[in-house]
Amino acid sequence: MALIVQKYGGTSVGTTERIEKVAEKLIATREAGHDVVVVVSAMSGETNRLIELAKAINPRPPARELDVLVSTGEQVTIALLAMALEKRGCPARSYTGAQVRILTDSAYSKARIQDIDAKAIRKDLSEGRVVVVAGFQGVDETGAITTLGRGGSDTTAVALAAALKADECQIYTDVDGVYTTDPRVVDKARRLDRITFEEMLELASLGSKVLQIRAVEFAGKYQVPLRVLSTFEEGPGTLITLEEDNMEEPLISGIAFNRDEAKITVLGVPDKPGIAWTILGAVADANIEVDMIVQNISTEGLTDFTFTVHTNDYDRALEIVQKTATEMGAREVLGNSKIGKISLVGVGMRSHAGVASKMFRTLADEGINIQMISTSEIKISAVVEEKYLELGVRALHTAFGLDREEGTA
Repeated sequence: MALIVQKYGGTSVGTTERIEKVAEKLIATREAGHDVVVVVSAMSGETNRLIELAKAINPRPPARELDVLVSTGEQVTIALLAMALEKRGCPARSYTGAQVRILTDSAYSKARIQDIDAKAIRKDLSEGRVVVVAGFQGVDETGAITTLGRGGSDTTAVALAAALKADECQIYTDVDGVYTTDPRVVDKARRLDRITFEEMLELASLGSKVLQIRAVEFAGKYQVPLRVLSTFEEGPGTLITLEEDNMEEPLISGIAFNRDEAKITVLGVPDKPGIAWTILGAVADANIEVDMIVQNISTEGLTDFTFTVHTNDYDRALEIVQKTATEMGAREVLGNSKIGKISLVGVGMRSHAGVASKMFRTLADEGINIQMISTSEIKISAVVEEKYLELGVRALHTAFGLDREEGTA
């Protein structure tokens, strides 16, 4: 008997009617001969509603108390889903992250899972129950409730699949798989039958909203087969798996883009050892993640230093850097929150040259200026003005032959 972990996102459980349909899907999976653990998100819109309540009380709510509040959204869903299963004669038991004891660190709102105590879940499965677990949340070693960040239910599902050594982790969402890019921006985007963990990791880190990056990291590390499926229509979805020797390696598998980027530039920085650490150390101490980094060639003992952060961290990062720049005698600090990042991803880049030049030529032909460039073995990213982001994505999608042919799904 196979063990399947299924995860349903906020849209999939957005109404009581949809929760009833999820219950029917779970029963169908059991009737197919599988044990089932299901992870659910809060009902769509609920987390935002809770955050708005918090901000109505305190515009800058304490992180610990905000986690206590927003974690209640998933608690509602697990109880309702367990009720729906029991009503159909299917034994079920719900658990919050604290009850499972999904142990995390204490980084409120972006906690990382450290360990999972799966004994209670295994006991329930052996007694024939469907186990319903609240996604997105855990508990630190002091017992404080923590949350894993947006999309954290994906991470919960994959971590549970790894801990339970599940045969497959199925992520049900409002899309029917992983596409070459966002179909809302490129109507000729194609669904991929399969993609490697490595490619999916890059796409997730670069702005693809289908899966959270930490979920893909877990799946790759513990080799948990991961499948993205639609809650609302039947289909094979997209399988995310290890790269195999016989797998076809397309030059480009997908194009990711991210509007949530902001750029900070420190001009006239004294060019001496430790400058990068001085600037970025203060940013890191504030628990702000830095993405792309560029340092210019030194001129007359001075250099310019540029990096990008998420727009949610922009104001705080800018304030920190302005203070640091003053202390180190830099000339000026500039900020720009109207940028976007376009990224090409594909394992085929390893064995093909000319991808970067083709990308740059395509953007140039559309009159799009590139502000920053970053590369890895299977990825090339370019920062451009936000207003040109979608134009650039569409042009590159066509240039690299990713467009779906007319009449195909």
